[in-house]
Amino acid sequence: MRRPIIICIIPLALALLAAPLAAEGQQAGRTVTIGYLGNSSPSLESNVVEAFREGLRQLGYVEGRNLIIKFEWAEGQQERHPVLARELVRLKPDVILTTGTPGALAAKQATQSIPIVAIAGDLVEAGLVSSLAKPGGNVTGLSVLQPELEGKRLELLKEAVPKLSRVAVLLNPANPFTTIAWKATQPAAKALSVELQRVEARGANDLDRALARIEAAHPDGLVVIADRFLLSHRASIVQFVVKNRLPSMFSFREFAQEGGLMAYAPDFADSYRRAATYVDKILKGAKPADLPIEQPTKFELVINLKTARALGLAIPQSLLLRADEVIQ
Repeated sequence: MRRPIIICIIPLALALLAAPLAAEGQQAGRTVTIGYLGNSSPSLESNVVEAFREGLRQLGYVEGRNLIIKFEWAEGQQERHPVLARELVRLKPDVILTTGTPGALAAKQATQSIPIVAIAGDLVEAGLVSSLAKPGGNVTGLSVLQPELEGKRLELLKEAVPKLSRVAVLLNPANPFTTIAWKATQPAAKALSVELQRVEARGANDLDRALARIEAAHPDGLVVIADRFLLSHRASIVQFVVKNRLPSMFSFREFAQEGGLMAYAPDFADSYRRAATYVDKILKGAKPADLPIEQPTKFELVINLKTARALGLAIPQSLLLRADEVIQ
């Protein structure tokens, strides 16, 4: 009488064991799609894109095996973001990753249902999320450009150029983050007794006129507020500051690597690696509304000593010791 019972139990046990294995196999075999809305171009964002891919690989997502990334690039043209965001939404990706405030705002306007991981300026001030702890809605991610960094950049430039008294500030008014950053620069300028000259550039034609205005004003230094359009024209901007022997401070390390004097910024590559963890959590069922916004913990000070020598500047040793990279 016992033998039939044993025979029945064994197949049942095997079936129960096989069920979770089959489910796991289906999950592992699933291909996920990420929509990537880039602010500039593949060449300008190659380092951060690779950092994002690296973060995904560490979590088990490999392109061509279980991952597809669909890219759309604004090429530094803010007006393209809404169209590109709608294109990505039509593809129905599992998650959208956006870079920069304009792209994040466009993506949020394009969809209220697809999860969005944003790497941008101040997500709260931009109205993208309700709070750092409880974003709400379908947007979460990393606030990488805190407004208070603008004051720090001005302070570092003043430390490198003690006689600094008049500074041109180049910005893109089409970028919503600019309003926040410009406001944050004012208290630092007052504390340092530095007069600021606001110079705007929305597009390539504006940039030529903006640089001409700066040249005519003969300031003691230049600060460029973070913006991907301006980053995409870094070669022209750096060529200008070198030609005019103008001490400069930037929000992206690429400017200093190109020949600008200094850059102080978050470690963007680290932020993009961290963004991969947000994507992973969402793909595993987490809701963007419940994922707290991260702020950067790693910052990089880059000093181009070759440029400093060309400008006749003696960078204080105390500042050089704090630099994460000194370009000789």
